Amino acid sequence: MKILITSGGTSEKIDQVRSITNHASGNLGKMITELFLQNGHQVTLVTTKAAVKPQKQDGLTLKIVSDVASLQATLEPLVKTHQVLIHSMAVSDYTPIYMTDLAELQAARDVNQLLKKSNQEAKISSAADTQVLFLKKTPKIISLVKKWNPTIRLVGFKLLVDVPKEELFSVARDSLKRNQAEFIIANDLTNINDRQHIAYMVDESTEELAHTKAEIAQKIYERVIAHD
Repeated sequence: MKILITSGGTSEKIDQVRSITNHASGNLGKMITELFLQNGHQVTLVTTKAAVKPQKQDGLTLKIVSDVASLQATLEPLVKTHQVLIHSMAVSDYTPIYMTDLAELQAARDVNQLLKKSNQEAKISSAADTQVLFLKKTPKIISLVKKWNPTIRLVGFKLLVDVPKEELFSVARDSLKRNQAEFIIANDLTNINDRQHIAYMVDESTEELAHTKAEIAQKIYERVIAHD
């Protein structure tokens, strides 16, 4: 099979030296990639410069992206040529529009005018004690996948923080239905550390538990292969 995997975490530039990002390492995506490669599948891994990556090997194609815009541009043609997408990348929900100090904000008669501006300098001055950063929402990449290729099999991920298990499952099933995914890997950040990675493979009627990244990768592989 031709498997498409995303991993790591995107970053959104504030200026040429600063960005906002997340703590996704790419370790789980690396494990999933290696498992499919070991079993003779072709894998395209879309990841970031900072993420952990498998060694170069036959059957592996690497695509490096940085922000949501580059992810969208890279992913769209790939989705159209692959059979399965395992979308484990932590995609930024917001991207910077404009950063300014309190003096400009307080002087502005209409904040909406500031939202039309953009920072032109390569490095925003750090002279002010307080800065205000305006953000705008990025496109939900997972929601575009089935529009690009209605027949691709989609595996999604959902991460919440310190919520009841029932809420985690409910949010995962909402994503499952909304994005037409085959199943969703639902995890809670409070159950992820160096020793464990508790996650659930959530479909319409079941929640299958996994305890480590290696076990998550194995269960994803088994489910994908079982329905080939």
